[in-house]
Amino acid sequence: MATTIITDGVKVSVETQYQPEYSNPASEHYMFAYKIHIENLSEYTVQLMRRHWDIFDSNGTHREVEGEGVVGLQPIIEPGQSHEYISGCNLKTDMGSMKGQYQMLRLLDNTLFDAHIPEFYLVAPFKMN
Repeated sequence: MATTIITDGVKVSVETQYQPEYSNPASEHYMFAYKIHIENLSEYTVQLMRRHWDIFDSNGTHREVEGEGVVGLQPIIEPGQSHEYISGCNLKTDMGSMKGQYQMLRLLDNTLFDAHIPEFYLVAPFKMN
C-alpha cells in the first residue's frame, strides 16, 4: 500500500520493501528499497531540482541526505505526466522511517517550491510477527 501526499499539484506516493538478500542483521545492516511515484496534477510543467531526506532509525539515530535530482536525474514532468524511480536506504535497526521534500521548479515562471514526501516506515517483515 502506498503512502501519498499532494503539495501544490505534485502528488508523491511511496511504496517500500525490505531487502533480506542485501541485509545482515548480525552486523546491524538492514536494507530497504523504496519506489517513488511523482505525478504532476497541476497545469504547469515542473522540474525536480533537489531532494532532502530525513532518515530515522528506531534506535534514535537521525541523518539527513541532500543532493541534486533523484538517481542522477532532474526529471521534467509535464501536466498529467509522472516520473517513477526506485532507490534504497540502509538502517542499523529493523525499523525506521523517512520523510522529506523535493525542490521543484515551475518552468513557466521559474518559481521554486517544495513538494513534500510523506513520512513512510521501513519495517522488516519479521518485526511484525
